[in-house]
Amino acid sequence: MPTDPTRVLVLGLDGGTFDLLDPWFAAGELPFLHSLVKRGVSARLTSVYPAKTIPAWYSFATGLDPGSLGVFGFTAPDGGPGRSRLVQTFRPAEALWDALSRRGRRVGIVNFPVRAGYPVNGFFLPGMLTDRPATHPVGLREELESELGEPIGAELPPYRDAERAGWMAKAVHLVEQRGRIGELLCRRPVPDFLFVLFRETDRVQHQLWSELADGPEKVRGDLCAFWRALDDACARIDRAFREAGGPAVTLVISDHGHGAARSDFFTNRWLEQEGYLKFRTSGGGIRRTVASRVLVGIDRYESLRRPLRAVVDRLGGSRPGSRVGSLMTGNGSFEAMASRIDWDRTLAFSYPVPEGIYLNRWNRSLNPARQAELLVEIRERLAGFPTAKVETFLPEELYSGRNLAGAPDLLLRVDGLETELRMDFAYPHPHLPNRPGYFYGCGVHRMDGILIGAGPDASAGRLERPLSLLDVAPTVLELMGLPVPPDRPGRSFARHFGESRSLDASGLAAVAA
Repeated sequence: MPTDPTRVLVLGLDGGTFDLLDPWFAAGELPFLHSLVKRGVSARLTSVYPAKTIPAWYSFATGLDPGSLGVFGFTAPDGGPGRSRLVQTFRPAEALWDALSRRGRRVGIVNFPVRAGYPVNGFFLPGMLTDRPATHPVGLREELESELGEPIGAELPPYRDAERAGWMAKAVHLVEQRGRIGELLCRRPVPDFLFVLFRETDRVQHQLWSELADGPEKVRGDLCAFWRALDDACARIDRAFREAGGPAVTLVISDHGHGAARSDFFTNRWLEQEGYLKFRTSGGGIRRTVASRVLVGIDRYESLRRPLRAVVDRLGGSRPGSRVGSLMTGNGSFEAMASRIDWDRTLAFSYPVPEGIYLNRWNRSLNPARQAELLVEIRERLAGFPTAKVETFLPEELYSGRNLAGAPDLLLRVDGLETELRMDFAYPHPHLPNRPGYFYGCGVHRMDGILIGAGPDASAGRLERPLSLLDVAPTVLELMGLPVPPDRPGRSFARHFGESRSLDASGLAAVAA
């Protein structure tokens, strides 16, 4: 067993999937990531549910499921009906880098989605939820921008077909810049643990999955340039991290997978249709009903799809265009419709987590007994839905943790995630079996992400059984010689990187059984 502590680099590819990567490897693309696969261990990495960026990355960081964290999406209920707030943080739960920091390990976190960085033994450069979040130490962003010679880029803006060239150029620039940032940070006081997240992979896959699914030989040059830039950025960070010295393991992980969006399920429409959601005035919206049927009808004609998409793209891509679009179809968002819902008679609704159904606590007739009956009834009806496979779960059936006060009363999964769940009222029927080409994006999340791991003693090959996202934090702690808290449900896979090391309660090194 080596006497020096193992250092760990974790590269996060948001939405990464072997369904995309394996064909690129076979075509000789992405040489760095492929080299890790060839000399290390890889496996599908099962996400938590909902398989969304915030609950998934927070579960990775802490080793706790959404039911322990009380985080089930980007937003959480906030007071009255139709109101929500952005999730602020996973704390007070402890992230794996907090545990490392307490034990004197130097840590670095780059682009993790929190509202603000906080003190650690090292540095914290957060991203995603705000354009210029606070860093630790204060002034880190400004120091890096001075060294880079340019501002640190924010998240990609909403995608428009008409602006594709600029949007893809920015995606390439962001991953290249993050590679340079990781490289620069490895040259400061050496981190023992470094996490760097590439969010752009998820954004590109959401918008352009239908092209990516054709394989590298057929995709447009801008997509090839993006994936090559990503591979190079990962290689730069890995090289700089290893040159800092000491035994090192590199893990490449994703928070969830990705695949084609086949169809859409409008949960609130279904609840309205079944009589669980009531409007005080008509909730159909004649303009919206007519417009949606016309647009879906036009989309069936292949020759008209491209001009239709261009029109919808223009209507939604600017403030004047959005106003025209709203005049044509009305605002079908749940927030806009909430004031028209009869909350005294409504029994259930879906908001703010689209994978969830919430019982209406503002309806005084819903006593505990009626709530239990209602959940059984809704589950039975959804199980019999004729044109889609709808699975339903009580929170306690999915989560080991019991921090469920803000959880949906029921969680839904449709067609193995090939069908996207939606809360809005943009379509008059619950199920739109074939997603129109003018809808937002053509890709949607899947449960299976990626794990690629390489190090001096790593075993080689693809594991037959998937690992869990909750297994990553225990693995990092064990690799770095720290004890795994007993309340963490995941299981370490550190054995695939040679002999395991851990610390018992007294802090003495011991070989894990």
